[in-house]
Amino acid sequence: MQHAIDPKIDCVFKALLGSDENRNLLIHFLNAFLAQELTEPLVWVDILNPYNDKEFLSDKLSIVDVKAKDRHEQLYQIEIQLTSYGHLSSRIIYNWADIYSQQLKSGQDYGQLRPTYSIWLLAENLLAEDNDYAHHYKMRDDQGRAFNRHGGIWLLELNKFDASRIETEDQRWLKFFKDGEQLNDTALPDWMSTQEMKQAMNTLTTFSEKEQQYYQYQARQEYLREQRSIQLELEQTNRALLQERLEKEAAQRSEMLALQEKQAALIEVEQLKAQLAAKNH
Repeated sequence: MQHAIDPKIDCVFKALLGSDENRNLLIHFLNAFLAQELTEPLVWVDILNPYNDKEFLSDKLSIVDVKAKDRHEQLYQIEIQLTSYGHLSSRIIYNWADIYSQQLKSGQDYGQLRPTYSIWLLAENLLAEDNDYAHHYKMRDDQGRAFNRHGGIWLLELNKFDASRIETEDQRWLKFFKDGEQLNDTALPDWMSTQEMKQAMNTLTTFSEKEQQYYQYQARQEYLREQRSIQLELEQTNRALLQERLEKEAAQRSEMLALQEKQAALIEVEQLKAQLAAKNH
């Protein structure tokens, strides 16, 4: 390839899984990760927010997740997230709840709600408490019993994925998104030998070889770098402000403690004076 292309950059990700010409890749991706959840493999989905390259060239705030609906009206959301931050988990839950709740229109009842499946590919670690790269969240009680079976949230942390052998289709997709930027379309490794992976690689090649698509890729990459820099600066500023506040509060506590000690000493002196005066009488 003429240029290395990272499949995690949002315009590439959206072209891979959110374009009409790659609809079969979206179906394959969903079946790979949701095989244990679905009553039958998906054979068709309707892409609700299809990829449009002109939108990405002209609008830096383009919707970059992929939303789809199957023939049973079940909903699917896939999103790539390059950076992690404090309120990301809240955003993930809110997005799932928003998609789930928006199903009902005026006059419709709760029985018309359908399962909603949300899959997040995370380039940076979100969960520090363990080393598992895949996490499935569903509504259950403390004994693991499902409250309902209306989908859930799947978090896939790419940094933690480190399979020595690629044995399943979901592992193939994770490997592709994690290491895709290092791939060479003229010498693909064995795990990229399937029809779906070759088709995915063709999408990367298109971004690499065609001038307009590569310009689009560069523009999005630069925009994401700028956003990341702004986020880092804000985090540094917030940390500095927090440290300043903590130091100020610590100084105030020290001053208060010193004042209390001084007041206690004065009270003790007055008590001693009173005791001496009583003895003299």
